[in-house]
Amino acid sequence: MTERIVCQFSCGAASAVATKLALAKYGATHDVQIINAFIKEEHPDNRRFLADCERWFGRPITVLRDEKYGASVIEVFKRKQFIVSRKGAPCSTALKRTLLDAWKQPSDVMVLGFTAEEEDRLDDLRERNPDREVLAPLVEARLGKEDCRAMVQRAGIELPLMYRLGYDNANCPACVKGGEGYFRAIREDFPEWFEDLAAVQESIGPGANFLRYRSGPMKDQRFSLRELPQGKARRNEKIPACSFSCELAEQTYAA
Repeated sequence: MTERIVCQFSCGAASAVATKLALAKYGATHDVQIINAFIKEEHPDNRRFLADCERWFGRPITVLRDEKYGASVIEVFKRKQFIVSRKGAPCSTALKRTLLDAWKQPSDVMVLGFTAEEEDRLDDLRERNPDREVLAPLVEARLGKEDCRAMVQRAGIELPLMYRLGYDNANCPACVKGGEGYFRAIREDFPEWFEDLAAVQESIGPGANFLRYRSGPMKDQRFSLRELPQGKARRNEKIPACSFSCELAEQTYAA
């Protein structure tokens, strides 16, 4: 079977530059495919960014869309009655990884958008998955997150709105990988998304609470989004970007 180079485009700056570099290196010699998973809860501006990048790449992007859960993170949480644990969240697996597994071929080589700051995550992923051949052009080129954003802008492409609002990546608003400061920002900027997640968390029960008190008599106890205290909003809180292989990377620090 002919080897394909598969670029996992997540509507973020890092995956966009990783794809562009992969096309420059392999576009003339390999079958380079670019894939994206549609997620209902992502900000609509991500679709605009995808269209802009498609023109930049000069190649079509194959958009995969889950049918079982209607491509909805909230629907995954409702039906699985589970939101997040140390091993990650079920939304990435249900809405991205499962689609990739059904679409990919055994000989595919995956291009991942790990940046220079994430080289340790790449090393751990390769160590834990020695049978998976992956390429990380950003690590190879020593390009960081800010480098990628600048390169996208110099190409004349406006960054996704989530970046422009000050967030660290273009994940779904109300991404369950965020902490207190992040969710205070989401409560201010996207109250409807915050409410949707708070409601499904409440419907599941206390076991779905994922934020923890950091000090005081209730230190380390979990609390719900509705119990989120007032405080400083942090739009630049560092949380992992969400890609087809994010749960593989999460396994490297959740074991």
